[in-house]
Amino acid sequence: MTKTADDTFIYIATYPDTSTAKADYEVVKGLHKEGLVGSYDAAVVTKDVNGKVHANKHETSTRHGAWWGVAAGAAVGVLFPPSILASAAVGGAVGGVSGHLAKGMSRSNVKQLGDFIDPGQAGLVVVGETKVEEAIQNAVTRAEEETAEELGVDPQDIERALQDTTREM
Repeated sequence: MTKTADDTFIYIATYPDTSTAKADYEVVKGLHKEGLVGSYDAAVVTKDVNGKVHANKHETSTRHGAWWGVAAGAAVGVLFPPSILASAAVGGAVGGVSGHLAKGMSRSNVKQLGDFIDPGQAGLVVVGETKVEEAIQNAVTRAEEETAEELGVDPQDIERALQDTTREM
């Protein structure tokens, strides 16, 4: 698939604690407020000492299409299977979007990204349009480590999948 400006990316950054992750999360929100980034969805997560993942906060920017409202939750569902999620309640809409996001990643990439956050760390997970990626990577300054992956998924395809899923509910 040819990469376009409308493709989707996932960005993950690790932090020593939740408050530091939330500070960079606020930076991402500020970028949107200033008009420097467009559509995205984000979540701050923690991985406890037992390896369970907790989603602490998630925000949706003003966006085009309803799927951005579930994108970070869908990414968390792909990267951290229900067996390690502290709250495994993944709704049908999130599940439908998760399937499309997963299509853009190899199994080894999913595992690598899921293992990126170590037990005891917090993380910032951002899913957005490719044109958002560089601005976020340049603005996030508190991360211990960061990684980004182009998913090769067209947001319009995910939007259609979400509409199909919600129609079936």
